Amino acid sequence: MSKDWIVNEETGDRVDWVDCDFTHLATPGVVGLTPYHPGKPIGELKRELGLDDIIKLASNENPLGPGAKALEALKQLPDLGRYPDGGGFSLRAKLAHHHGMRPDMVTLGNGSNDILELITRTFVAPGDEVIYSDHAFAVYALASQAVGAKSVVIPATEDYGHYLRAMARAVTERTKVMFVANPNNPTGSWSTAAELRDLLESVPDHVIVVIDEAYFEYAENVADYPNAAIWVSEIANLVVTRTFSKAHGLAGLRIGYGLSHPQLAELLNRIRQPFNVNTLAQLAAEEALNDSEHMARSVALNNSGMQQLTTGFDSLGIHYLPSLGNFICIDMEQPAHSIYDQLLRRGVIVRPIDNYGMPNHLRVSIGLEEENTRFLKTLAEVLGN
Repeated sequence: MSKDWIVNEETGDRVDWVDCDFTHLATPGVVGLTPYHPGKPIGELKRELGLDDIIKLASNENPLGPGAKALEALKQLPDLGRYPDGGGFSLRAKLAHHHGMRPDMVTLGNGSNDILELITRTFVAPGDEVIYSDHAFAVYALASQAVGAKSVVIPATEDYGHYLRAMARAVTERTKVMFVANPNNPTGSWSTAAELRDLLESVPDHVIVVIDEAYFEYAENVADYPNAAIWVSEIANLVVTRTFSKAHGLAGLRIGYGLSHPQLAELLNRIRQPFNVNTLAQLAAEEALNDSEHMARSVALNNSGMQQLTTGFDSLGIHYLPSLGNFICIDMEQPAHSIYDQLLRRGVIVRPIDNYGMPNHLRVSIGLEEENTRFLKTLAEVLGN
């Protein structure tokens, strides 16, 4: 392998390596990975196009941000020269009380993505199978491929939902983990309490079933939508994941958690990185958990914003998928990336989802009323309406 440098002829500075290729040193699962691409940051669009007036409706963030209680906790700066509580004792105790279970059933993560990866690394070996639905959250595929697992992707239903009976039928002796997002990102689709319960009762004990409830707070008052956390104490092979990044408005602090049988939690804890949740995240999450007023405002804003967008789509003749999240998936009936690019040039960031096998769709996060209005107006301009 060459270690010669490319040198800037004018300055003499070294600017890059020549012909360095380390892919043969990486594990097979990593070599084939395509990195996760998040929604475009506002700063990146500013640098690319020189725009200043930008709205971002791309990453399913709470447009209200953190609540007053979480913000107040962040002002009380602790001694940041000390490591955080590696076991998250206080936050785990509050989460356990909130869910009516024991603290040793709670695993803290650097976002709920961290819990999804911990589960895969703990229970899945190369050649094992992981089951998830088509059009499901991208991290399931990334985490599975990284450990050398065989992904068993089940076709979605006609309305882009999880085909749970087919997922149950796909289980073999090699199946180790099954991921179910409820509601699902990016489609917004969901499974009812009866459907999920039937799945859990039909899956054998050697399969860890993960119900990803990142958007739970937006959906919990919908008829037939289940709170899977109440099943954790009776179904030993169930893990439920939640996050503070969405409705709680703490996306920038990266804090989530998993609920499971104590032995499953203990196994996850064996490979959990030391101090994986920072001090500020723990403090803010504790206060966010108790801020019912902020949660009520966030859900109310999401409900009104969802109505605002769906009414706008109806007037524009745009088909959309029903959603229980803080986002909505719209069908442009043509390759959507060009529409995404035109919106970008006008300072509106949404999310193309061709990487989810939906090249004609865009995912749009629910924003503030004025942001939703601007998006609808700009979309109409792009479409020539």
